[in-house]
Amino acid sequence: MLTYILRRLGATTLVLLVASFIVYTLTAISQDPLNDLRGSSAPNREELIAFRIEQLRLDLPIPVRYFTWLGGAAKCLVPFVLECDLGRSFSRSYQPVTEAVSTAAASTIQLVTAATIVAIIFGITIGILTALRQYSGFDYTVTFMTFIVYSLPIFWIAVLLKEFGAIRFNEFLNDPVITIPAVLITGAVWGLIIMSILGGSWKRRLISFASAFVAAGGLLFLLGVTGWFERPQIGIIGVILTGIGAAFGVTAISTGLSNRRALYASLITVGVWAALYQPLQFLFFYVPTAWMLLGLAVAAIGIGIGVGVLIGGDGKKETARTAAIVSFITFFVVIVDRVMLVYPDYVDRIPGSGVIATIGSRTPGLQGDMWFQILDGFAHLVLPTIALALVSLAAYTRYSRASLLEVMNQDYVRTARAKGLTERTVVVRHAMRNALIPIATIIAFDIGALIGGAVITETIFAWKGMGALFVDGLDHGDVNLVMGFFLVTGILAVVFNLIADLLYSALDPRIRVS
Repeated sequence: MLTYILRRLGATTLVLLVASFIVYTLTAISQDPLNDLRGSSAPNREELIAFRIEQLRLDLPIPVRYFTWLGGAAKCLVPFVLECDLGRSFSRSYQPVTEAVSTAAASTIQLVTAATIVAIIFGITIGILTALRQYSGFDYTVTFMTFIVYSLPIFWIAVLLKEFGAIRFNEFLNDPVITIPAVLITGAVWGLIIMSILGGSWKRRLISFASAFVAAGGLLFLLGVTGWFERPQIGIIGVILTGIGAAFGVTAISTGLSNRRALYASLITVGVWAALYQPLQFLFFYVPTAWMLLGLAVAAIGIGIGVGVLIGGDGKKETARTAAIVSFITFFVVIVDRVMLVYPDYVDRIPGSGVIATIGSRTPGLQGDMWFQILDGFAHLVLPTIALALVSLAAYTRYSRASLLEVMNQDYVRTARAKGLTERTVVVRHAMRNALIPIATIIAFDIGALIGGAVITETIFAWKGMGALFVDGLDHGDVNLVMGFFLVTGILAVVFNLIADLLYSALDPRIRVS
């Protein structure tokens, strides 16, 4: 495998060198970087022109300037030893390009990571459900909705989200009144969704609809009566209920509910987090740091693995995996609960601006601890994340549905059914693993492309990321800025394509990397 990786990296390095030379040359000849100074009426115009020529080395031929830039970029391959030098951006007051790119990349990665995780989880899940419920009302409805979302322009989706996801929702949060029609509509919508997913006889459908209607409508009514929207929190009861639901759901998918050891291990991890709930509140208050959260996340996985190994019996691996996932989910709910506690104070500090932000990535001048910053980041992240995730989610839903349907018609799936394996085992262990192979390629390409910057989305939401950096570089003919963008996106494209190839061998044992 190491030989294969080195061979691929060598080939792609040559491609990047040729592509970078072409991009550098085209950008350099497309605009005159001195154009704004030539038309300036400043008394020191000649000195400014001479300074820019010296800084950008415009007195040298383009090929020489390219290889000079390449020499500085090569230093980036040896971090902590050589100082990475990508030149300076004259359109940004001669700021080092490394600083501009690092700031923009961090902002874009934050946005893309959230959107990609949401799109992958929900897109693949919905696609699998529609494939298993082929030609049902649920399948037709999801297919219709995904085609609509996939065909909508992203700027229109963003505008709708601003109107209904921010402005109208913020108005509701200012005076949260739950009406009876809202309760009935919410219950009916969730009843139809659950009824369509579960299917079965009409008796089973009616029972599913009634149960979901009462649960969703009753929960919304309870939240309105208790004033939850004014002081939202999950609490220890919510943590326990969510953890129990995750234990049953993850166990059903991972090993099946017949594996009692995995279910008991998952429930034990939920009990551990319930016991730690109150002590953690003191830790959250006195030690609110990112390293603390990282340590707790590692501890959550370790708790699940430890419990799974202790009571896993012959299936330690499956039990530990299931318990670790449930433990991490429960830990995440505990963190969300802690962030919710600062909501009333957060609203008081941003009077009139609304909880859901429509522009920017942070509230300027907001003072507060880590929990305030997390809530503020979420308030700014939610709309652009949904805008990007909706389009990707629609694509992943269609691709995963088509891929799973194709796999389900293969001979080995029919053989697995003929052997008497349960439907869960057939779908999860045999069909879904092979169905994910083409999805891995699509996801790898999408992540590489999105990190390059979602130009339209970033522009609408005033999100200063890689897309905005690239547009600024092109507008001003700033070669160094454009090449900094190219270097990051080009390397990421290579890396994610290599990851996709390696995933093939992990998903399909017939494929070997050699």
